[in-house]
Amino acid sequence: MITFVIMAGNTFGHTFRITTFGESHGKAIGVIIDGCPSGLLLDISFIQKEMARRKPGQSKIVTQRKEEDQVEILSGVFENKTTGTPIHLLIWNKDQRSKDYSHIQDKYRPSHADFTFDAKWGHRDYRGGGRSSARETAARVAAGAIAKQLLSHFGIHMNAYVYAVGEIEMDIPYDKLNMDVVESNPVRCPDSVFAEKMEDYIKKVRKDGDTVGGKIACYIKGVPAGWGEPVFDKLHADLGKAMLSINACKGFEIGSGFSGTKMRGSSHNDLFENVEGTIKTKTNFSGGIQGGISNGEDIYFHMAFKPVATIIQKQDSVDRNGNPTKVKGKGRHDPCVVPRAVPIVEAMAALVLADHMLRQRSSRL
Repeated sequence: MITFVIMAGNTFGHTFRITTFGESHGKAIGVIIDGCPSGLLLDISFIQKEMARRKPGQSKIVTQRKEEDQVEILSGVFENKTTGTPIHLLIWNKDQRSKDYSHIQDKYRPSHADFTFDAKWGHRDYRGGGRSSARETAARVAAGAIAKQLLSHFGIHMNAYVYAVGEIEMDIPYDKLNMDVVESNPVRCPDSVFAEKMEDYIKKVRKDGDTVGGKIACYIKGVPAGWGEPVFDKLHADLGKAMLSINACKGFEIGSGFSGTKMRGSSHNDLFENVEGTIKTKTNFSGGIQGGISNGEDIYFHMAFKPVATIIQKQDSVDRNGNPTKVKGKGRHDPCVVPRAVPIVEAMAALVLADHMLRQRSSRL
């Protein structure tokens, strides 16, 4: 008897929806965007700039796989304007080295999706992890570049940056940082001194054949009060789901996060005040969201990313039959995922906000 198991969960969003497709070592990857309003004038070069921020091979501290990640727009755009119909974006894979993965065809790499894929489907694409590969996130960045352009018309912008790599952590509030520095270094840290320390550490870890984790912060300006839903589709819940869907992300906290547990309500409450006719809060421990709905303040959150699972060291494991074996990583991999995850974080934040913006515009006259 044959049992069929469907791979669901490839679609994200409600009104502004994306569906990604493709595998790391397949012919191509891509995304279909449904629900994007018509008449949005697109800057195609901006899409490519966002792709360049995520693509492999951009510096000495990331994977050296060479992909230009040139986006082809197959539908939904005419004369650089969205038509309101589904937008189909395609990205060809050109630098696969599938032979680098033949040694793990029947072996389970520690902390990878190899075992769980087999447990769920009884079959897996071992070439770079297939759908579980971070290569899939290129499609998200392409879609996020369009969502960003939609949001920019309403004065909404987001910035993500690396503030920790391993034990090296920068403790500077986001509103005290110079974000112009972020793209000037390969780590994407807004402080040049910390950036140099982090880069040197990542290089050392790579030389050891190992990997290291890190942390990313993101803040969003311009979101008006009233976006989000009060129960299951809370704005911060959707942001949390979006961020935790990114490869290697193991933690998400918004506003005061875990540090808020050490405070009393009398100190943690964000008191309201009238500032020249606009209702504001004196503090922002809520992270710009209260009751699942935006309150007009900056939205800010933090994410934790684990060390990349593929390391160039021998590790104990088992094969599909449960026999003991040794596994050693081959191929081209990131020693630290956070520098390339920055544009992915921004893209997922943009997709959540574009979705909630359109939902809000349809919820009241």
